[in-house]
Amino acid sequence: MLENNVRIIKHKVGLLNLAEELGNVSRACKTMGLSRDTFYRYKAAVEQGGVESLFDKSRRQPNLKNRVDDLTEQSVLTHAIDYPAHGQLRVSNELRKAGVFVSPSGVRSIWLRHGVANFKDRLKALEAKVAEQGIILTEAQVAALEKKRQDDEFSGEIDTAHPGYLGSQDTFYVGTFKGVGRVYQQTFVDTYSKVAFAKLYTTKTPITAADLLNDKVLPLFTEEQLPMLRILTDRGTEYCGRAETHDYQLYLAINDIEHSKTKVRSPQTNGICERFHKTILQEFYQVALRKNLYNDLATLQKDLDEWLDYYNNERTHQGKMCCGRTPMATLRDGKTIWKEKFIG
Repeated sequence: MLENNVRIIKHKVGLLNLAEELGNVSRACKTMGLSRDTFYRYKAAVEQGGVESLFDKSRRQPNLKNRVDDLTEQSVLTHAIDYPAHGQLRVSNELRKAGVFVSPSGVRSIWLRHGVANFKDRLKALEAKVAEQGIILTEAQVAALEKKRQDDEFSGEIDTAHPGYLGSQDTFYVGTFKGVGRVYQQTFVDTYSKVAFAKLYTTKTPITAADLLNDKVLPLFTEEQLPMLRILTDRGTEYCGRAETHDYQLYLAINDIEHSKTKVRSPQTNGICERFHKTILQEFYQVALRKNLYNDLATLQKDLDEWLDYYNNERTHQGKMCCGRTPMATLRDGKTIWKEKFIG
């Protein structure tokens, strides 16, 4: 709407300027495709009210008779901050118990006027109030903030503070090769730096899932003097089981690594690994398998390791933390931030 108004006023001012330059109103109007009457109306408007008077003005007037009183409006806004997870129907019912009568649509109209029409906006208003006034959160407010954090994680938004804060691990089915059989790839991606590790196996079992961590992941983080705090996986049998009899669970317990699992039927929770699988499929496997026939796992693993070295050390990444740097550069820069914040 604003862009349209700007375009219109530029057109009107252009007509007045052109008439002044040419010194001929008729010629200017003909050039701009407008009548002389229109020109003189524009000219009179500018003389009386300035350039602002050329903007189109709506004749609609707000019907304030239909607006709720200030006390009701304030009650709705207060409830929005105190209980940000409540919907408009719940708010209407809860306020009715307190003697404040407002319809669900009335609640929504108040929310829209004050920019708190959805759950996230109400949480932002709550966070702003906490920052400004330093209030102590109620149980309902804490629960709402926790719900948002879980919803963000389930939709693929990952909260990560430094390299090693959270790793993402998944199994990728590469394909069936003649003389080799079914080939699976164990994948690990550091959610902060996007440094990736991958190793190929002919089975997907707890021991192969633990082997990737033991062979490639933890040695690098130990070398870089970084902790590995938590790993996110799906609920596959290679990752989940009874700790005392499950190789992967035992390995995590021995190395004091917390294990988080994705929400059921929500693969987007592990979206960082899923996105890396798309990249490795397009940039490595589809290219390599067109050029070569692999009859053994070692040769394919060798080429995969070469591509991963390029991915981690040479290929720029456009991730949230990378900002055009390579994953390894992001990891080493993040290590400095981790030492400053958490080590001192």
